[in-house]
Amino acid sequence: MRYAQGGGLTAEQRAVREGLRMEAGERFIRGEKTAVIARELRVSERSVERWRRAWREGGIAALVSAGPAKLPKLADGQFSVLESELARGPAAHGWTDQRWTLARVQTVIARKFRITCSIAGVWRLLHRHGWSWQCPARRALERDEHAVQLWKKDVWPLVEAPRRRSGPSSSSRTRPVSR
Repeated sequence: MRYAQGGGLTAEQRAVREGLRMEAGERFIRGEKTAVIARELRVSERSVERWRRAWREGGIAALVSAGPAKLPKLADGQFSVLESELARGPAAHGWTDQRWTLARVQTVIARKFRITCSIAGVWRLLHRHGWSWQCPARRALERDEHAVQLWKKDVWPLVEAPRRRSGPSSSSRTRPVSR
């Protein structure tokens, strides 16, 4: 299952979901229909069918939560050490500028904990602990707002590709074949 916020369910959300499965298990015992259970528990029929199959094969114990899908590579104590290392800044770790990139954080994790993570894994780790990407706090001193506005007005329309029209005649499948 994938979730929009990038992670899985929290412990509280898993407990709520497990409660729904247990309620469904009690209804399976009473012989209620899948559609009724799905409607009243406000879940998909497909989920109820999956739960019913698990219940048939393993009883009510099969509906217990299996825990998080994947445990993080760094424990909370290790992550607090990582945060203190990141707070020291990139220069303390040998980089000349003051930018943290995912690749640099990956390198710090590898050096400090002897753990290999993918770039995506580093992003998930940071995101899970409330970190987010940062954008510059101010504009460049050299920025000329007047020149930017002129470029947007005069040059950008020439550079931008024209948009395809939408409508009945815009699809290439509807155009007559030339012979």
